[in-house]
Amino acid sequence: MDTDHKRNFSIIAHVDHGKTTLSDRLLESTATVTERVLTEQHLDSMDLERERGITIKSHPVTMNYKSKDGQLYQFNLMDTPGHVDFSYEVSRSLAACEGALLLIDAAQGVEAQTVANANLAVEQDLVIIPVINKIDLPSANLDLCLRQLEDLIAIPSEEAILASAKNGVGIEEILNAISERIPPPRWADYPATRVGVFDSVYDPYRGAIIYARVYSGSLRRGDNVVMMSDNTRAEIKEVGVFTPSMQKTDALEAGDVGYVVCNIKNVSDIKIGDTITQMVSQAEEMLPGYQEVRPLVFSGIYPVDTSDFEKLKASMGKLQLNDAAFSFQSESSTALGFGFRCGFLGLLHMEIIQERIRREYDVEIISTYPSVIYRVEKASGETIEVDNPINLPDSSAIERILEPTIKATIHVPNDCIGDILNLVMDKRGICDHTETLDDTRLMIVANLPLNEILVDFNDRLKSITRGYGSMDYELDEYRESKLVRMDILVNGDPVDAFSSIVHIDKAREKGKDLCEKLAAIIPPHLFKIAVQAAVGGNVVARENVRAMRKDVTAKCYGGDITRKRKLLEKQKEGKRKMKNIGNVSIPPDAFIKVLRND
Repeated sequence: MDTDHKRNFSIIAHVDHGKTTLSDRLLESTATVTERVLTEQHLDSMDLERERGITIKSHPVTMNYKSKDGQLYQFNLMDTPGHVDFSYEVSRSLAACEGALLLIDAAQGVEAQTVANANLAVEQDLVIIPVINKIDLPSANLDLCLRQLEDLIAIPSEEAILASAKNGVGIEEILNAISERIPPPRWADYPATRVGVFDSVYDPYRGAIIYARVYSGSLRRGDNVVMMSDNTRAEIKEVGVFTPSMQKTDALEAGDVGYVVCNIKNVSDIKIGDTITQMVSQAEEMLPGYQEVRPLVFSGIYPVDTSDFEKLKASMGKLQLNDAAFSFQSESSTALGFGFRCGFLGLLHMEIIQERIRREYDVEIISTYPSVIYRVEKASGETIEVDNPINLPDSSAIERILEPTIKATIHVPNDCIGDILNLVMDKRGICDHTETLDDTRLMIVANLPLNEILVDFNDRLKSITRGYGSMDYELDEYRESKLVRMDILVNGDPVDAFSSIVHIDKAREKGKDLCEKLAAIIPPHLFKIAVQAAVGGNVVARENVRAMRKDVTAKCYGGDITRKRKLLEKQKEGKRKMKNIGNVSIPPDAFIKVLRND
């Protein structure tokens, strides 16, 4: 097909604004998938995606559309996730497009991630087609949505298309707008072949399968190609397109989006954002690169059964190919044995990876408390990065500690402003400014430490706003803070799995909470066990695990009271000796319970 009749676009939206439903209707209207085969959330292939109603992986699909004037067009859709944790998926997909459908829920209006995703599209110089979805809902407020579209995203309201993906309203108008408003593929006239890698998956039989967008030139079976980032050479075994299943074709031409199977078996040989070119006539310059994805959240993952270590290592290697933002390296813990230190983009990303390991690879795992990367300036002048509390130097060698902060944009109802500001202050945040969006909602821009939003910030935000609040964030600067390492001691011995870096003002509160949980879970021994939280040499919290009590006076059925006292003193002396030489065994399920509760 002629390049002028190809259109590459993506659908961007806030979570649960109907993006997947719209993609289903587009597949149905273009007869890409027959009604007999079509299922709800058709492009969401993972069980987790269907259960949670969210998109985790981007799913490309090629559709053919005949316009009103009889002209045939080829549409390449890159379906993208909506959650802030998966914004790297969105940016990668947008880089392979010339346009984007910006979806807005008619009942919810413009949300935090709607603005963030729109800004990503503007940065890539994409044509944005606004679509107001769910206009059939009784609570739909079209005037409000159109006003927010102009005020917050600066797009004229007359450009918006009113639609209901569920009922099929406005679908034909959307398809027409894609063919008319979105420009043909760019950079197609470059003299050499350039192909952008925007995703990849692992196949146990064919090895690494590359998801690629052809910008110029073509790829065919038997071509010898070069990966421009490191000059890796490979031979193409198969090329094809997504309909939405993989369908083999003779070639991929300029403007096409499809898959490439090479003789590459090693998962580490493919780099997301790389440029592929022909070995015969190589391109001189690479395509504009993607932003390098850096993990923001770190956590240790260990197998519950130590014999599953190799199985866990293999499963993580396969997951890393399917998810470029996931990284891991080996580490060991005195309490948990051998495992891995893993990097994630956020809490949801971490939760998804852990659930995929359990389901897809059948490995039961336990994860340690999540942490972030701290910059530590030592007294010697050296600056180091610390992502594991165990690696934090002694306080006497530290000049200062810098922690990463975020700039958060929070959309909330007006009546929740007081509680949300209290939540921000409780998390050591500073409110920069507030802005009124409309009669019922306002926007708060705040600076918060990244470490403080890891665990329960989003849950508390949703709880306070009764589900109407939304948040988007971007990484800000590193700031100096009074941080300390808090260790948990059981019978005087530190347990490294529970070590964490906390603000000095919150050490007592968090230590008390952790000690109470551990004291309730550790089974009683024959002597009393002290569970302590310590900062440096100072104990900031303590709980006791009660001792098991054997009634040594049961055989005394009479006689003088001194007989009972003598037996009790003998028992007391025995417990004192045992405490000095006895070891406390913490069962593995105690770690699982405490860490999962956290």
